[in-house]
Amino acid sequence: MINKETMSIISNYVDSLFPNAKCELFYNRDYELAIAVMLSAQTTDKAVNAVTYKLFNDFPSLKDLENASLEEIEERIKQLGLYKNKAKNIKGIVHKIITDFHGELPSDKDLLQTLPGIGNKSAGVIRIEVFKIPDLPVDTHIIRITNRLGIANSKDEPIDIEKKLKKLIPESNWIKTHHQLIHFGRYFCTARSPKCEECALRKYCKY
Repeated sequence: MINKETMSIISNYVDSLFPNAKCELFYNRDYELAIAVMLSAQTTDKAVNAVTYKLFNDFPSLKDLENASLEEIEERIKQLGLYKNKAKNIKGIVHKIITDFHGELPSDKDLLQTLPGIGNKSAGVIRIEVFKIPDLPVDTHIIRITNRLGIANSKDEPIDIEKKLKKLIPESNWIKTHHQLIHFGRYFCTARSPKCEECALRKYCKY
């Protein structure tokens, strides 16, 4: 397990590489992000953006989505994996926001996780993006990076890694570091052919 000083070096380095890192899912309304985050499971943000552009243009309100048939939603997201289940989740998310939350997306993490397809990581993403509430949700990129850098180990669950990172990083930096670590994993410390020769973190890396 690394210490706060080493974590600060890592954070400063990814900050230098990706100073303007931010969420890459497109959305205009709070509930659209919740749907986009749910859809992003086991696929890329780019693929999600391609289908949500059509989905949200064809059904521009919660009520429109609620009134849409399951088949109509499936047709618009069928390029994604698990699209049939994800279409059901869209219907479930919309119905729950309308009926249980009076049309407003909740900011409470436990309440967010009552939405179909929204777990701890997805709830954290929604909280930091929509409500600017400090959190540090862990995705597959962050899992890979933290394992390579010795912050976590292969036995750690995402929630364990999240807790470790939160102990090492000041709360004021959680949101920024979350985005920057994702970008570092997506564009630099990739699953295949990472840019090891260019990386200033090689001495900490187990890869």
